Amino acid sequence: MPNPTTIARIRALEVLNFRGNPTVEVEVLLTGGASGRGVVAAGISAGINEVGQLLDADPERYAGGGALKAVANVNDVIAPAIAGMDACDQCAVDSRMLELDGTPDKSRLGANAILAVSLATARAAAAGRGIPLFRHLGGDGPFRLPVPAFDTLCGGSHAEGGVDLQEYLVMPVGMPTFQEALHAGAAVYRALVELLREKGHNVRLASGPVSPALGSNREAMEILMQAIEKAGYRLGEEVFVGLDAAMSELHSDGKYVLGRDGRTLSAEEMAEMWAEWLDDYPIVSIEDGMSEEDWDGWQLLAECVGDRVQLVGDDFFTTNPARVRRGVELGAANAVLVKPNQIGSLSETLETIRIATDAGWAAMPSSRSGEAEDSTIAHLATLPGVGQIKIGPPCLQTVVKCNELLRIADDLGDDAEYAGRSAFRTWA
Repeated sequence: MPNPTTIARIRALEVLNFRGNPTVEVEVLLTGGASGRGVVAAGISAGINEVGQLLDADPERYAGGGALKAVANVNDVIAPAIAGMDACDQCAVDSRMLELDGTPDKSRLGANAILAVSLATARAAAAGRGIPLFRHLGGDGPFRLPVPAFDTLCGGSHAEGGVDLQEYLVMPVGMPTFQEALHAGAAVYRALVELLREKGHNVRLASGPVSPALGSNREAMEILMQAIEKAGYRLGEEVFVGLDAAMSELHSDGKYVLGRDGRTLSAEEMAEMWAEWLDDYPIVSIEDGMSEEDWDGWQLLAECVGDRVQLVGDDFFTTNPARVRRGVELGAANAVLVKPNQIGSLSETLETIRIATDAGWAAMPSSRSGEAEDSTIAHLATLPGVGQIKIGPPCLQTVVKCNELLRIADDLGDDAEYAGRSAFRTWA
């Protein structure tokens, strides 16, 4: 009897992400009749060690951002090479594609081409087995609903005229269920918009993270905390805050330049600043608190505050297993942000999660600024040892992930445990 999870057909299509930019969608069809789709997200702020997304560079189409070359590579190169393979053997499928590409950064075929096939293969395999993706990837579990980190107020490269730091996060760690954590994120978002309007800022609800022009980086934190309390939540008990500092973008000539605050700091002074912020605010997570190649600075930061707060590497690690291994060896952080398109295959993404969790580190799957109709990270966030997810405020493209997590919670039923404080390794 033929194996029903054998890959029978693969087809790729250029579609649009939520920013209206082209990306790659792939559908994998199996001999048993099941199928799965994968769509690749993209980021505006990208680390220098991320793998290569293949774009067309045709100025007449989408300002050079078309994805037809990557689509052709799927249809003409990848599809014939992996047809007949077992979709349940994710590592073998991904390894075959990496062999076909033959470059260290997946730039020949394009990481967007490879990842779309990788994601679609996993979806098809799960469908072929008749189980949700999280159960296909996580086996017997245990599975937990993640703590959502809502990017609610933004600056840096994600805003014009805003504060220096890239993202201020609402983190409902102390809520009893994921559903109530989701409601808290929505309530704080509404309260923040109302608060900013009262202060004379022109901001809109349901348009994504707000980016008001504020006087200082601390003012942004203080307004966010006011919004949490305005929404009726206990600050530092039910709802906490987090940061994505994106310090690589503020690093110049070995110094950290906080233009909004009029300060230029050394790595030592930067670590001292974060320690001061931890004294003043209920911060549970700091992402990219040092620049992506400042390994000494990261070690210094971990020594200074690593026992007080989650220190997440995003641009620092770029979901790269080799970089995460080095970080673990050096004690240069205690958590890793997980973005599949930074590394370009699901197998390598899962390896990064495994390395982090085996080391006792936290892992936080994350959406990107150019998100797409793909909910894979929602499933990754429920896997054993994970328990966190970073997304935007609960509106627009974010609802794709939120709704998928609600479906997962429904599937888990009475076993739908909320990770809460247990998702964090460095504070009680």
